[in-house]
Amino acid sequence: MPRSDRKGKKRITKPDLSYHSVLVTRFIHKVMERGKLTLAEKVVYGALERVNENKKESLDVLKKAMENVMPRVEIRPKRVGGATYQVPIPVRHDRSESLAIRWILAAAKSRKGLPTEEKLFAEIKEAASGLGAAVKKREAMHKMAEANKAFAHLRW
Repeated sequence: MPRSDRKGKKRITKPDLSYHSVLVTRFIHKVMERGKLTLAEKVVYGALERVNENKKESLDVLKKAMENVMPRVEIRPKRVGGATYQVPIPVRHDRSESLAIRWILAAAKSRKGLPTEEKLFAEIKEAASGLGAAVKKREAMHKMAEANKAFAHLRW
């Protein structure tokens, strides 16, 4: 069976209507469950409005939070011989952005006793200041990559 080297086409994400940002659109689409776009927009826009009344500043806070959460390296298991090694691999920008969005939303969902909008607001605020569960997850990932740096030659 011949192996195909073709890759799928990258879809272009349109910017959202309120903030004119692709990043906000990606957040909305990730928050959305069961096709309820309006509800997801309400949650994300509400969280961003709580961050700051000024749209430009709240978008800057979101970008700062993303920068603080985006990983530079990740660990992938690689099987060599009979052993499985955790090999550190540099992360492409679009993947690190996707991981950061996922981690921020997972950390927000893990908070208890508040509406989703408030949980997301709190997590974005903490991530922007370098705290929060999502930033801790990135730090743990980098620490693991540093510990397994000896296996980087297996990356090929």
